[in-house]
Formats: sequence, C-alpha cells, structure tokens
Amino acid sequence: MPSRRRFLAGSAATLGLGALPATAVAEAQPAPAPAGSAAEPTRPPNLVVVLADDLGHGELGAYGQKLIATPRLDGLAAEGLRFTDAYSTAAVCAPSRCSLLTGLHTGHATVRANPSGAQGSLTAADTTFAQVLRARGYRTGVIGKWGFGPESAGQDSHPNARGFEEFHGYIDHGHAHQYYPAYLWHNGVKEPVAANVGGAKGAYAPELLRRRALDFLDRHAAEPFLLLLTPTVPHAPSDIPDHGAYASRTWSAANKGHAAQVSLFDALVGDVVDRLRALGLEDDTILLVTSDNGPHEEGGVNPDLFDSNGPLRGYKRNLYEGGVRVPLIAWGPGRVRTGTSDRPTPLTDLLPTLAELGGAPAPADVDGLSVAPLLAGGTNAARHDHLYWFRDERGVTSRADAQDKQRATWLAEALRKDRWKAVRFAPVRDHALPDDQWQVELYDLATDAGESSDLASRHPARVAELVALMRSSWQDTYPRTAFGTTLTVPSLAVPGRPFTVTAALANGSARPWNSPAVTLRAPAGWTVRATTATTAGQLAPGGRLTTGWQVTPPAGAPAATPWTLTAEGTALAPGGVVRYEDTGLVTTPPPAPTRDSHLSDLPWIHAVNGWGPVERDSSNGRNAAGDGTPIAFGGTTYAKGLGVHAHSDVAFHLGGAGDRFTALVGIDDFSARQSSAGGTRATVYGDDRALFTSPVLTAAGGPVPVDVDVRGVRVLRLEVADANARTSFDHTSWALARVTVLPGA
Repeated sequence: MPSRRRFLAGSAATLGLGALPATAVAEAQPAPAPAGSAAEPTRPPNLVVVLADDLGHGELGAYGQKLIATPRLDGLAAEGLRFTDAYSTAAVCAPSRCSLLTGLHTGHATVRANPSGAQGSLTAADTTFAQVLRARGYRTGVIGKWGFGPESAGQDSHPNARGFEEFHGYIDHGHAHQYYPAYLWHNGVKEPVAANVGGAKGAYAPELLRRRALDFLDRHAAEPFLLLLTPTVPHAPSDIPDHGAYASRTWSAANKGHAAQVSLFDALVGDVVDRLRALGLEDDTILLVTSDNGPHEEGGVNPDLFDSNGPLRGYKRNLYEGGVRVPLIAWGPGRVRTGTSDRPTPLTDLLPTLAELGGAPAPADVDGLSVAPLLAGGTNAARHDHLYWFRDERGVTSRADAQDKQRATWLAEALRKDRWKAVRFAPVRDHALPDDQWQVELYDLATDAGESSDLASRHPARVAELVALMRSSWQDTYPRTAFGTTLTVPSLAVPGRPFTVTAALANGSARPWNSPAVTLRAPAGWTVRATTATTAGQLAPGGRLTTGWQVTPPAGAPAATPWTLTAEGTALAPGGVVRYEDTGLVTTPPPAPTRDSHLSDLPWIHAVNGWGPVERDSSNGRNAAGDGTPIAFGGTTYAKGLGVHAHSDVAFHLGGAGDRFTALVGIDDFSARQSSAGGTRATVYGDDRALFTSPVLTAAGGPVPVDVDVRGVRVLRLEVADANARTSFDHTSWALARVTVLPGA
C-alpha cells in the first residue's frame, strides 16, 4: 500500500532514538565516516521563508510603493539583497506553491492549476525542501496556508508527510480565505478556535499564526531550523480588525483593508526579525521574503489605486510580468550581501538554494538552480537558459481578463529567454493543439518591461524558437528519479505467519553517497530477519540500495489492528550524514465475511482516497462513515455504495471465503452535475492480481457492471485512477458493491 516518506534529522540526539519503544531492528547502523574525515562545521544557517499571498511586485516601498507603508521590509531590502527580476512559477496560488516547494516548474510539477473542485494533491514522489533539509538535522515547520490535498491526516499530501514535522494552519486553500476560521489544523488534528465559534470574530488568524511562528523560533533556537511562514494576507477578502493608518483615507473599505493587510504582513516579518535578534540568531539566519503571484483585484480591491504591479502589465491570473514577477528579498547579516540582483530568478530555485545552504543533497531532476553563491556575494551563480510558465485557470476577474483581451480562461503559456518574453493562448483546453492554432505574442523586456508592444510579426524566427522551448518544457507526466527511502509492505499481517517487506534507499542527487545502510523497525514482539544485504560501500547518483526482510507478527497479535513498520536509510553524503525514513502500515485482518454482504457493511483493511474520506454515508464525505450511501446513475438510485475520489485504493479481507464480487462502477449523477470533465479507470485486484479493469469511465458513458470470481482471494482491492489528468473532477462511485460467500464459509 502507499506509504508516507519521512525525512529525519541527522543525529541520534535529534531523533530521540533513546526514547523509542523496544523494537526489532534489522542490521546495525551504517559504518562510521572514514578515518580522517573532517568534523562537522559550525552550525548551518537557520532558514526562514516568508510567503505572502497575492502580494504584487509594486506593493512594497522598496519596489516603488507610495501609498502603503512597509518600513520593515524596506529596511531588510536595504540591508540585504533585493531581486528585481524574481518570478513566481504560476499566476495563481496552488501551482505556484507546488513549484516553490518541489523545485519543478509548471511544465513538470504535480499541481499545475488551481483546482476547481477537489484540491490538487502532492504525492509520495514529491520531495519538498523541508524533506531535503530534515535529512540533515533541521527542525522543520510550516505555519499558515498549505493549500494541497484533502483536509485529512495520514495522507501523502499532508505537510507532516512532506517533511514538515510541525504544521499549524490551513490545509485547504478555500478554508484559507477565512480570516476568522472556526478551526485551524495542528499537525493531523483540527483544533477549534473557540473565539470564532458561531461566526464570531474573536480571533484573527494572522495573529494566531504570528504567535505560532514566534513560538517555533523560541523552541528551536538551539538547533538548526527551517520555518516556512505562509500568512494569508493580503489575499481577499480585505478582512482585518483595524484599518489603522488608513482609516481616515477616502478609499473604499476594501482598499483600506487591503493596505492594512500589506502593512500587517510587513509588521509580521518585522516581528520575526525582532525575535531572531532577541534570541541572538541574527547572524545565524537567512531570511527570504516573497509572494506566490501578482496582485489580486478581488473583493472590491482596486490594484490600480496602489499601482500594485508597478510598471508591469497584468495581475494575478495573467502570465504577463505583472502576474508572475514578484518581490524577493534575501536578508542575513554576514551571510547575505547587500545590493540588488537582476538575475531572472524563479522560485523553483528555493529548493536547491536551501539545500546548498543547509549542506544537504537535493534531487538532481529539479528545474531550479541554486543562488546560494549569489547570496554570499559571488558572481558565479548558474543562470537559467529560459523560464517557463503554464496556466489552466477557470477563474475570471475583470482587469486580468482585459489584459488577456478576454482570454483569461484560455490555456496559456509563457517563456522568458534573456530579454525576450513570449506569451501564447490556446482557444480550446488542449495543450496538444497544433502550434499554428495558438495566438502568440512577443515582447522585448529590455526596452518594454510593460509588454505594451507585440513584436511577434517582426521576429518570426524568435517566436518559433521560444515556442519550441515551450513545447520542450512541457511533459504530460514527469517521472521522477527516486530520492530517499521508500518502504513497500503488504496489506495484511496474519498473526504467526511470515511476510516479506522491502525497502530501498535511493540516491537521486548528483553526487555519490558513502556507507549507505537501511534498517527496519517493527513493533515490539515482532520478529525481523534480513534476507538481503542491508549495507553497501557507496551509492552512485541514480543508484539504490534495495533491502528485504522476513517479518513475523506474534501469534497472539490482536485482529483488525493497524501496525507501523519503519525503514530508515542513512548515508554519508558530501555535506554530512543524511537520514531518510519511510513508514508503512500493515493490518492484522478482521474476520472474513460469513454471509453475503455489501462492502459498505464490512470493515476495510485500509482506505486511501484522493479527496476526503471514502463515503459510506449520505453526507458526501462530511460525516464519519456509516451505512452505504445512495448512489444514482442515469436517474436510477441504488441504496448501497462507496463514493471515492481518484486516486483511491480500498481493501477488504475476504480470507478465501468469497465467491463472487459484483458492482456498478462509474461517475455518478451528483458528480456529473458538478462537471462533465471527470475521467477515471477502475481496477479490481484479488491478492494484487488484476481481476477486472474498466474502460475509461465518464459521466456521459455511464457505469459499467463488474462481476468477477473471487474464490480463494484473501484481499480484495478496489482501485480508481485518474484517466485524463483532471483529478479535480474524478469522483467515482461503486454502487451495489457486494460479495457473495462460498457455501459453508
């Protein structure tokens, strides 16, 4: 079953290994570093990344703002390095934040659009900069807006599964629009905000997040840390307790609130700096401040009043410069040089930059390039051959649509190479549309930063060159080189019966690792026996150490209980020891069915779902699972069923007692009313052997019947996968999902 990769700290003290319960451990720790190797250097820098929400390039005084006061950020810009040509990697939040975290531009990233339905999710294959740094001993936290995946714990897209050991804030980006939320998440738990119950406005979320951020700094002052602080200001609505210095202005309430939110963001960063200084960490920390995309015009805010995009054309949702060029300030006394940089710098560069600063290996297949040498005052920071953007956006705002000449909902791409910038629009939502059917524009940013003069007709060869680069920058799917530790476990652990577990430590970086080793931890009382070598001398780039164990749970292990197995991979990388961990769940099985049953009446072994809980009730996932949810196909309602969202994988224990499994599977009427864009494929597995695979399921095509022989099958698995790269609309239902049992079972 899928598992969640964890990246651990780089020392036993940080890991707290002495406090672990007694477990079976296969093999020893890796061999010590070679004799004569250098001792660890002084502590690496603490790293703080502050990401504003919809802050335009021109909304800080250091970037030309005249009406909104931002004294703290202006001071940091004067003391540090101000980037004039920094870029978000998308014009809306979800794809921009995905690229920032993973170092992949929107032609390669997992999340490439703001979802219109279910939230886009990160996957187990997505390595974030938090995972990279945690492997080297950094304490990692994200406070504020996350913006990916279902609002539930225990799934691959949750911050805790993507390298952040501490999380406070919003999982869902829709929830993040609430400045007075009824709850916020703390790691895997929803915590009510009592002061906001019943719609009250007693606790302002940015203030709660500020306190959490300062507390994180206090608790980790004595150890290297990475803090990603993502407050929701100045995203709409312009909700703020006090308009402050702007209360007497003749502006609208929305504009006053927006200005106050920008100043609040400024003060928040100032509070972080003040706390670093109070803790004596000023010289040990590098701070980066930026934004996820250009300025918004939502909720009545007028970005033109503030000249929020400065001299640039466009707003949030546009691929013109105003939609994607953002502020970027780097500050760190003694560690970051003073001045400005006009290096075109996309936020994909954060992952390799933070990795180099922290002495950590990074995946070699990212699109970002490290600017660590530039921060330190060097002149040899690598430069990108070109920068690429993709847009698939359904939201429309008036100013952005006008800049796009009423093409705001068209597919769009942009590419910058040196001084040249191309933007093109597809009249239909098909990235494979022939090039001659796209509408292409060309601008010379060296003489026309405002993109006012389209030069496409005068430079056809240049247009062809940039369009070819756009084509080469896009891949429908972007296979990743494995990085870190992955653990593979079966669904079931039958008491007293051995089963096989495998794990692999993969070096997805560009340099070799020495002394790789993999160990396995199991619950107390379980027997673990290695069946392959668990150490090696060296792991070349792209190489992996694959290990195996035979694991036996005790005969008296209780039934229907999930158990955690943990694989830990360690190695000596060029920057020091790295430790990567992956966990997997195995379940001692519930009793096999003794009579014909609907699956909604049986306990499952495990249930992985792409969005929300697997639905076994009539609440569309809002309540805990119960009886089978009514499902309608083509106007006919069926009383029993399971509702899932791709990718889903639900497993049941049949224990060899089953005879046949029958069902109808398809995209139900409720989902069809939301959108006709869904496309999925369903597969039924018996003990990991495919027994049935559906054609592509769509709302228009209706459900397909399932009738398979399950005699002898111990584990029945129902899997639904996306079939058209449109996971936002992939809600799928199994109606009348039913197992009959063999006579006498």
